[in-house]
Amino acid sequence: MPMNYTVSLLYSCNSRCSTCRIWKKKANNLSPEEYRKIFRSVGRSPYWITFSGGEPFLRRDIVEVISSIYKISRPRIINIPTNGLLVSTIVEKVEAIALACPKSQIIINVSIDGIEAQHDEIRNVPGNYKKAISTFHKLKALKLPNLQVGIHTVISRFNVESFYSIANELMRLQPDSYITEIAEERVELDTIGLDITPGKVAYKSAIDFLIHRIKNEKYKGMSKITMAFRIEYYNLVKAIMRDEKQVIPCYSGLASCQISPDGDVWSCCVRAKSLGNLRDTNYKFRKVWYSKKAKKDRRSIH
Repeated sequence: MPMNYTVSLLYSCNSRCSTCRIWKKKANNLSPEEYRKIFRSVGRSPYWITFSGGEPFLRRDIVEVISSIYKISRPRIINIPTNGLLVSTIVEKVEAIALACPKSQIIINVSIDGIEAQHDEIRNVPGNYKKAISTFHKLKALKLPNLQVGIHTVISRFNVESFYSIANELMRLQPDSYITEIAEERVELDTIGLDITPGKVAYKSAIDFLIHRIKNEKYKGMSKITMAFRIEYYNLVKAIMRDEKQVIPCYSGLASCQISPDGDVWSCCVRAKSLGNLRDTNYKFRKVWYSKKAKKDRRSIH
């Protein structure tokens, strides 16, 4: 059974990012009761669960969904990315989630891809930057013992040349962690064929700068572990871009998986190839995970 789960709660999103078109997709979202059935089958195997979207906080029942899964599976880490647009809603629901899941480390990553107008332009939402910054500060002000508030930047061809100033400004805000991800073509995000990936030379320069900054920052607790892993991730991405091939074994379909909003189980979000739908197996995750189709998919990866 996997230890890392990504639960995509919905495709709906109130941003219109230049690096993502997931908001165009439609799904018949799983209900809280359906999630309870799924995770009763999963049991206590999850160590880390990411609740993603779309924009996760557009789900009015997000607190019920996450608290229900927590009671069943007790993950060590609960991670939720957000665009930060629904300021008061996000702060209210994050506080409720943190209080309902006291033995889990709650990590909220506010997505910010540029400073001021640049962020709004990439996200195609006027005023997004100010709202995201407001959300970040208000979440930090909660000062809950099991809550960490980080910032996340997607490095793309739209912002790679200004990444130095972006990173410096965002790290000045002293997030509990500052992580980045490279914009890439993914089936899940409907970005196949889009020219969004930064150039190799510019990306390497940006990441070398970020690694240097991280090594000179002081992180505590889980953030210290997270940032150590991120340094390894950044070095691997550079190597993959340089060699244009996978440089280490991929453990998608073994250590990790993703559950789509309508119940499809994927080995990873890049291919988004369904191993089976949980609604077709009476929500028995193991029936999908150990199926012949899943075994065939693992062989194609490993």
